[in-house]
Amino acid sequence: MSTATGPVEHEDRWILNLRGLSITRITVDFRLVLALDEDWEVALEAPARLSRGSIRTNPSVLLTPESQDVAAALPLFGAKVASAVAFKSGTLRLVFETGFHLNSPADPTFEAWQVTGPAGWRFMSLPEGELAVWSGPGAGGTETDQSKAK
Repeated sequence: MSTATGPVEHEDRWILNLRGLSITRITVDFRLVLALDEDWEVALEAPARLSRGSIRTNPSVLLTPESQDVAAALPLFGAKVASAVAFKSGTLRLVFETGFHLNSPADPTFEAWQVTGPAGWRFMSLPEGELAVWSGPGAGGTETDQSKAK
């Protein structure tokens, strides 16, 4: 799947156009990093929730990157993205074809997550629920900072 069209902005969110990309590498240090095809990367620094299927029947598991408590994320290796949304409230939601859902909310004191990609694309959840977005020259012209408050 090609992301040549790049992410698309809507009133309250960005659709990241990662559909069909697979997780090719998972690394852990003080962050949980999911590397995808086509040079996209998702780095989680704050606690995030991973669930599978309906939340009613399958409660979510808390992933805590700073303490390396992220083993529950290992089944994501090789999974293909079905949907990737960066909300302007600072929340990231990834849904995978395997039925897993990864939700990373904004953190009140530091950057909770960031998504980087080709052509200079970068999305970052800022403290207290803001989203910062940058794009390079290959992603529609000049570099932009499109931060929005809650």
